Amino acid sequence: MNPDTLAEALLAVVTPIAASLRPDEALGIDASDIALERPRNRDHGDWASNIAMRLAKKLGTNPRELAQRIADEIVAVDGVKSAEVAGPGFINFRLDAAAAGVLAKTIIDAGIAYGTNDSQAGVSVNVEFVSANPTGPLHIAHTRWAALGDSIVRLLLASGANAIREYYINDAGAQMQRFASSIVAAAKGEPTPEGGYPGQYIATLAERVVEARPDLLELPDAEQLKVAEDLAYDFQLAEIKHSLDRFNVPFDVWFSERTLHEKDAAGVSLIDQAVDRLREQGHVFDEEGAVWVRTTDFGDDKDRVIRRSNGEYTYFAADAAYYLNKGDRGFENKIYLLGADHHGYVHRLKAVAGAAGQDPEKNVEVLIGQMVSINGARLSKRAGNIIEMDDLLDWLGTDALRYSLERSPADSPLDLDPELLQKRTNDNPVFYVQYAHARTHNVGRNAADSGVDRSEFAPETLTHETESALLGALQEFPRIVAFAAQVREPHRVARYLEELAGLYHRWYDNCRVTPLSDDPIESVHRTRLWLNDATGQVLRNGLGLLGVSAPERM
Repeated sequence: MNPDTLAEALLAVVTPIAASLRPDEALGIDASDIALERPRNRDHGDWASNIAMRLAKKLGTNPRELAQRIADEIVAVDGVKSAEVAGPGFINFRLDAAAAGVLAKTIIDAGIAYGTNDSQAGVSVNVEFVSANPTGPLHIAHTRWAALGDSIVRLLLASGANAIREYYINDAGAQMQRFASSIVAAAKGEPTPEGGYPGQYIATLAERVVEARPDLLELPDAEQLKVAEDLAYDFQLAEIKHSLDRFNVPFDVWFSERTLHEKDAAGVSLIDQAVDRLREQGHVFDEEGAVWVRTTDFGDDKDRVIRRSNGEYTYFAADAAYYLNKGDRGFENKIYLLGADHHGYVHRLKAVAGAAGQDPEKNVEVLIGQMVSINGARLSKRAGNIIEMDDLLDWLGTDALRYSLERSPADSPLDLDPELLQKRTNDNPVFYVQYAHARTHNVGRNAADSGVDRSEFAPETLTHETESALLGALQEFPRIVAFAAQVREPHRVARYLEELAGLYHRWYDNCRVTPLSDDPIESVHRTRLWLNDATGQVLRNGLGLLGVSAPERM
């Protein structure tokens, strides 16, 4: 019996009781009225519900009396061992061992699908994150968003959503001109131009550009800049993609800002179309030769210019066109992951949604992350003033870095301890969880050597208190996944895995899968192997949602 079947049984018991108390009323009690939770003290039972307290007033009865009536009837349901009333009307349920133990086989049968759910079914979500300018390497702040954004998408997909990872390449505008000027200056051996990009990586890019185009410095100045921009852009973007591949972050869409400015056969760009579409919604007005969007109607601190009086579009125009383009591609909901210095974008993005005739509170979600620091991390030798993602990966490794960035809420400043992350001890959270997974495989190997297999499954033998606690935690995994997807918080999965690993280690210390010496192999040993392997499957599934590997040996 799992939480869902218990909830169904509880609803089946409550409905006729409510009808008997209010026979002349259509009370409309349904599954949404049934709430189950884990008791804080597991001695109180496997599950608890406040259903009696929630319905007592509506039914005109005492909550404790109603709870007792429900408890008296639900114990007749197969799989419910006991139901006890506590306090003003809580009901604590205890499942019998066989009903609880069946979960181990359920998990094995489901395999990688265990934990998936349909809580986000029918939802289309475009998740944009990282989106660093293609003018330099990824750094420590991008690293945090890369880990979180990827895991949020993994959670959404596991919960049934149509979700994609999107990287917006800011490859148009003044920063690309400064980038090209910096490359050409480095190729000539000249100082970095004012406002340009410093760092050894620029010199390296310049060398690669000259290698690809030996005639670069013989070209006219304007053509030098164009060639340098295009080649260096391709080289730097390829490096960014390689860094993200190393970090186990695959993007589904790489969207170039240049496409927003490109003209079609009729000479109209996506930005031109966006302005027209916003005007049709009634939120665009002209003033002093410029074109404005009345974004104050949607909570912005001031109205925004979308096209200047000289005819040039603003960055806001590209933002609006990009937002509309996401909707045109079928994504009703858009999630943006932005850094702590981008609070001003929140109102702008919501204003674009409102001006486009959509719901700013539903169709746009902006997650603002806080800074992350790492004790002892050195600034990049190539870039000079940043800590590069590649340096962090070389130093700490993908698993330790991803897990440590994902186990805390995004809106909390994060200070990582590299010495801890490099330890192979239980003090290191990622090691603790990965070791639990590796231990499940070691138990499986030892079981095979001892002749213990999964040829028999007797869930009623899983009676030890550590088995009850472990099964209870395993039951929670689908709910944890669904909730983490709903609130966009991968750290809930990480913290769950740490709790599950602790429960597994305690079970391992108390319950043997292989019999001692010459003792015979019994049903309980074979059944415990099911539980061991089920725990390994859940640990593996959870680590997969975090983009972290699940080693079989450590």
